[in-house]
Amino acid sequence: MSGDALEFTGTVVAEHRGGIYLVDCQAGALRREVLARLSGRLHTKHIRVVVGDLVTVEVSPYDLRRGRIVWRGPKREESST
Repeated sequence: MSGDALEFTGTVVAEHRGGIYLVDCQAGALRREVLARLSGRLHTKHIRVVVGDLVTVEVSPYDLRRGRIVWRGPKREESST
């Protein structure tokens, strides 16, 4: 899947049962929600993903609603003005 996969950057919005995460992705003007699982590397290294984390999601070009989380970044800071 990694050869043809599309990569989106987004924020984890919710965590569902069974290790499924709802990720709000934005790529330019395109905005979508993706249901994603952890990739094998993150799962075996016991990387924790929580709501608010910045993640990179790999999505198949055939189904843009499902994918897998391949990278986890720091929590996004809420801007208070």
